[in-house]
Amino acid sequence: MKTMEKSPAFETLEQSLAERILVLDGAMGTTIREYGLDEGAARGERFAKNEKDLLNNGDILSLTQPGVIGDIHKRFLEAGADLIETNTFSGTTIAQSEFFVEDPRETGGRKDPEFFEKEVLENPQLQDLQRDINVESAKLCRKWADDIGSDTGRRRYVAGAIGPMTVSLSVSPDASDPGFRVVTFDQVKRSYREQAEALLEGGSDILMVETIFDALNAKAACVALREMFEEKGREWPIIISAAVGRGGETMISAQKVDALWNAFSHLQPLAIGLNCSLGPDLMKPHLETLAAEAGAAVSCYPNAGLPNPLAPTGFDLEPSHMKDYLGEFAREGLLNLAGGCCGNTPEHVAEIAKAVEHVAPRKFHR
Repeated sequence: MKTMEKSPAFETLEQSLAERILVLDGAMGTTIREYGLDEGAARGERFAKNEKDLLNNGDILSLTQPGVIGDIHKRFLEAGADLIETNTFSGTTIAQSEFFVEDPRETGGRKDPEFFEKEVLENPQLQDLQRDINVESAKLCRKWADDIGSDTGRRRYVAGAIGPMTVSLSVSPDASDPGFRVVTFDQVKRSYREQAEALLEGGSDILMVETIFDALNAKAACVALREMFEEKGREWPIIISAAVGRGGETMISAQKVDALWNAFSHLQPLAIGLNCSLGPDLMKPHLETLAAEAGAAVSCYPNAGLPNPLAPTGFDLEPSHMKDYLGEFAREGLLNLAGGCCGNTPEHVAEIAKAVEHVAPRKFHR
């Protein structure tokens, strides 16, 4: 790997990670629910005539409800977040096709690589949509990160969120044809590359490949990032974060946590970690393994427990619970970045920030 110029955020991020535990934001989807948006609000004028429902397409809200998404970023920053993620978890053409392209399986056909090439990757509407979602989401984050950073005198960072997609390179969706895949590696790589380009165009400081449940999909994303860096002659910080099951494996590809580090260490990520999953208590033993192995910063942003429709936020754990868990992880020397995934509101993040504020960060050597 040849030496490349590093982006401006690299040096300050590395310095900050050596000095203190940085705080990540919380759950966009959970917090959106507080605003009571309906289908009409999600669609806005631009998507008023779309044939599929869009209310569950949270990424669209960066275009149709930027005031809501901006307010959520602002609240997480005011809660103490050092890094806020762009609202682009499903910001690839492939993921967005679920909401805009008719699935051939619904009409007796078969979704396959040829379908994705013609109907998704070469679809001008989806290409425009993908770029707009990622550029505008990053710009929105950039605005609030810079405004709050200026007001408080503490720099805040924009992490371009790159999610796992709804298709797998590791596992066939057809039990009668285990060799079948609906996409190819190159198609997934291309879709991620287009997303990453747009995230940087919008002003992202970091590229975060997150909620990995298929390690091969994540490999495609990381190959796309490295190829992009090589072409630009500059590299940006990468954070890699996996979702794990009870046994410490990524959900589909069954890759254990120590193997995760071995598979991605050559990228020299700014940080590697765990997020989402089954909650902080069940995540802890796997976090301990990763913290012992990784020659990079370690991040942790778990769900607020398991889904619970009777709980105020729809998840088991309240802000005080997350404070206790993440505070424990920090005091045991497991963390460099701490935050929350599903179920974590700005109130949760505020408590997490308090829990790690005066705790020394985990020591590591690249």
